[in-house]
Amino acid sequence: MTAPDRRGSGRHPIAYPARCSTIWIRHDIPRDPFPTRPSRCAGTNARVGGALPLMQCPLFNPAAALQFVVNGRSGHADAEATREVIEAGLHEAGRAGAVLFALPDELVRVAREAATRARSENSAVVAVGGDGTINTVAQAAHAAGCTLGVIPRGTFNYFAREHGAPTETSDAVRWLLDARPEPVQISAINEQVFLVNASLGLYPDLLQDREAWKARFGRSRWVAFGAGIATLLRAQRRLKLSIAWDTEVRSVRALTLFVGNNRLQLEQLGLGDVGERSEGAEADAHVTAVILKPIGTLAMLALMLRGALGQLGEAGGIERFVCQRLEVKPTRLLGRRRVKVAFDGEVGWMRAPLTIRVLPQPLWLLKAAPSKAAP
Repeated sequence: MTAPDRRGSGRHPIAYPARCSTIWIRHDIPRDPFPTRPSRCAGTNARVGGALPLMQCPLFNPAAALQFVVNGRSGHADAEATREVIEAGLHEAGRAGAVLFALPDELVRVAREAATRARSENSAVVAVGGDGTINTVAQAAHAAGCTLGVIPRGTFNYFAREHGAPTETSDAVRWLLDARPEPVQISAINEQVFLVNASLGLYPDLLQDREAWKARFGRSRWVAFGAGIATLLRAQRRLKLSIAWDTEVRSVRALTLFVGNNRLQLEQLGLGDVGERSEGAEADAHVTAVILKPIGTLAMLALMLRGALGQLGEAGGIERFVCQRLEVKPTRLLGRRRVKVAFDGEVGWMRAPLTIRVLPQPLWLLKAAPSKAAP
């Protein structure tokens, strides 16, 4: 249906989960006609962790309607419950927002439209979902130059948890409504951004198996772990890669190449602080590359145990280094020009060679003060 003009009406949309259709609720709050940049936003010469120069913080007006983008894959009942929690949080805080539900094949379009609207209204687009949904909305927010917010609803929620967001939806809404934009590091594989990790080889196969197991047995960490065991034990495919970073060029044989952008995930695996550091990689402006070399079945079982215990960095068959940028060329594609890759839990095909890098411009993320962060 056609939405009425919101200017001056004090009315803002909340969408039911039927293909982004909207209803209207009233929030009697004043609209600030002169939105200002929050004092905690860094200027054009600011840096993330002293590493990379930043673009100017997007204008953010807390009185403007937030644009919530929700992955509607989980079904109508769950989507309706999510809508009610978000709507209750907005009412409690006297804030306004549009809640937009999208099926997976609509998510990119809805995210782009919401990010464009958020940019024009000096607001933020809020991703509601797991790391894959957050990735899609983050790509749209970064491209549009608007602020991103997150409400985690996935299995692992690495990105949201690293930045202090509560994992309970009602708590996350309250946390979000008290937040202001802060710059965070974002990386890319070719033209696709990633917030948690990117990979090729065995890891994309693991993710595909995990989704098949979840469809059959339900979504839980134990199901994900079981799928991982099954994938690793039947691993056969070997990669031959040419990897270039800084002044180094190496040819390696590997089961997988994993590149981490998320401190929390790396630390949980035991890959947090150890490893050879590239001369150009400063405090925050780097990714961690992990190469899993071909190993036998028993060694693979031992590796899985170390990963579960957070001791992967001490395992044999693992090589890692940190850098700001690396070029990856698979040397045996058998006439194919595309390679299967994974990014933040999503799997796709990209043209080789692959360029993986920390982006020079950060993502502006709504983050509450440390005292408001999740434990």
